[in-house]
Amino acid sequence: MIELRKLVKHVGLILLALVMLYPVLWMVVSSLRPDNEIFRRPGLILDGLQVQNYGTGWTALVSPFGHYLLNSAILVLACIIGNLASCSMAAYAFARLDFTGKRLWFAIMLGTIMLPIHVIIVPQYIMFSQLDWVNTFLPLVVPKFLATDAFFVFLMVQFIRGLPRELDEAARIDGCGHARIFLRIILPLMLPALATTVIFTFIWTWNDFFSQLIYLTDPEMYTVPVALRSFVDATVSTSWGSMFAMSVVSLAPVFLAFLVGQRYLIRGIATTGGK
Repeated sequence: MIELRKLVKHVGLILLALVMLYPVLWMVVSSLRPDNEIFRRPGLILDGLQVQNYGTGWTALVSPFGHYLLNSAILVLACIIGNLASCSMAAYAFARLDFTGKRLWFAIMLGTIMLPIHVIIVPQYIMFSQLDWVNTFLPLVVPKFLATDAFFVFLMVQFIRGLPRELDEAARIDGCGHARIFLRIILPLMLPALATTVIFTFIWTWNDFFSQLIYLTDPEMYTVPVALRSFVDATVSTSWGSMFAMSVVSLAPVFLAFLVGQRYLIRGIATTGGK
C-alpha cells in the first residue's frame, strides 16, 4: 500500500512538472518551426527542423544578437559587484554595530521591500534625467552600490546573526577593527549568502524588462529583454520563429547559472531562514 502511494505521488509530480515545463518546451519546439506553423500546431512533435531561425534571429536587429548578450552581461556583472559590496557592508552594520536608531532604520529598510518599482520609477527617472544618466547603464547600476536591494541586506543580516559573536571578540582581542573583522572573518563565512545574492541578482537583472526599457532608448544600448521586444513590430509581420530562437538563446545563461549555483542557493536560503 505504501509503495502504491509513493508511485501515485511520483506520477503526480511528474505530470505536474510536465505541465509547468510545457511552455518552455513549446518555445523550444517553436524555435525550430516555420512561422506559419507556430500557432497552428500547439503540440511538441516536429515534422522538420527549421534551424535557419537561429541564424536569421541572430542578425535580424540593428546589431548582432551577441551585442545585446554582451550588454546584458556587462550590466549583470556590475549589478552583482554592487550588491555584493554594498549589501554585505550594510548587513554587517545592522547585525554587528550599535548605532542610534538602528531598529528604526532596519524597519524602514524592510519597509522598502513592499514598495513596488512602479511607485518610485517616476521620481527616479526625473532625478536620473536631470543627471543626464538616461540611455546609460548608470541608473541601473549605481543604486546597486547604495544597498537599495533590501531583500539581500535582510538575507545577509540573518546569516551574520547566526555566526557566533565569539569570533568577533577573539579577533578584537588580536587587535582587529571592524574592517578587518568584516573582511577576514565574517565575509569568508558568508559564502552561501553571497552565492545566493549572486544567483538572484543575475536572474533578476538578466530578466528585468521594465527598468531597462525605461532607461535604455538607444538600440546600441539595448539588453536582451529589450532586444527581444524589438522582434515584435505592429507595423510589419513578426518573425516569431526568430524571436523564439533568440529567447531560447537568452534563457541558456539563466539555466546554466541556476544549475551551477543551485547547491549554494539552497544552502544560503536554508541557513538564513532559520536564524
